[in-house]
Amino acid sequence: MEEFNYSRVSEFVLLGLTNSSELQTFFFVVFSIFYLMTILGNCLILLTVVSTPHLHSPMYFLLSNLSLIDMCLSSFATPKMIMDFFIQRKTISFEGCISQIFFLHLFTGTEIVLLISMSFDRYIAICRPLHYSTVMSQRVCVGLVVTSWIVGFLHTMSQLVFTLYLPFCGPNVVDSFFCDLPLVIQLACIDIYVLGIFMISTSGVIALISFLLLLTSYVIVLVTIKDYSSTGSSKTFSTCTAHFIVVLMFFGPCIFIYVWPFTNFLVDKVLSVFYTIFTPLLNPLIYTLRNQEVKTAVMKKLSNQYLNHGKTTPRYPVQ
Repeated sequence: MEEFNYSRVSEFVLLGLTNSSELQTFFFVVFSIFYLMTILGNCLILLTVVSTPHLHSPMYFLLSNLSLIDMCLSSFATPKMIMDFFIQRKTISFEGCISQIFFLHLFTGTEIVLLISMSFDRYIAICRPLHYSTVMSQRVCVGLVVTSWIVGFLHTMSQLVFTLYLPFCGPNVVDSFFCDLPLVIQLACIDIYVLGIFMISTSGVIALISFLLLLTSYVIVLVTIKDYSSTGSSKTFSTCTAHFIVVLMFFGPCIFIYVWPFTNFLVDKVLSVFYTIFTPLLNPLIYTLRNQEVKTAVMKKLSNQYLNHGKTTPRYPVQ
């Protein structure tokens, strides 16, 4: 057997989003604001659901876990990207690169299963309402969340088990702002065709099939809504529409990037920004604006905090 003596690269160079200094300053401000809004928005939803008794239901329990995952998904690469805007040579260690790949696939894999769980919750609530309390028990909800994290972990390990042993002996430039698996494995010093097929089957096809299953479930739910009263159907339609918008925003970029993993398009960077930064930001906005219960609870919590702050503010007599 022919033996290869490869020396592994110790770091990768990230090209980032742009080389323009003016655009980098602009992006620094914009993405810093977006990241702060993402963390605050998802934290607000998480705390609102936890502290509001009438939101202690399966749907909002799953929603709060989605907010948690979105905070994680927006944090695995965004802080480094923001700091790199002022660095001329953007580098990341080999271990740091592998860590980004690990967390990216952990959080995206977990979110896929969680979104499927949320669609299952809506299906049971609308199509099998008499069995809802039995099927969607607290034990089942916790089991769905735990299962989503287990599946996410197994998925990311399946991506890394071969990547860790690939020989990276020379090229080390990644044309993105973080280490994405399709871009990194192209830098390996061996033929990656078989690995590419494996990656397509485990990421792209799974994402596509999951999206089609979710699309089918929501079509069934929306057809079933027609049998309900106008008030109830309007509220249910709004909830399901919000869920489907989240599904579309999350799966669209993933499918495009991972079904055609070895084609480099400028739009790939835009889509990477979309599902790592914009989607976690838009999720709390969509659920807050389109869900009256969440909107009311959030406004009540904010008003209570403001009133409590006013009460604790010391008042001094007018001299």
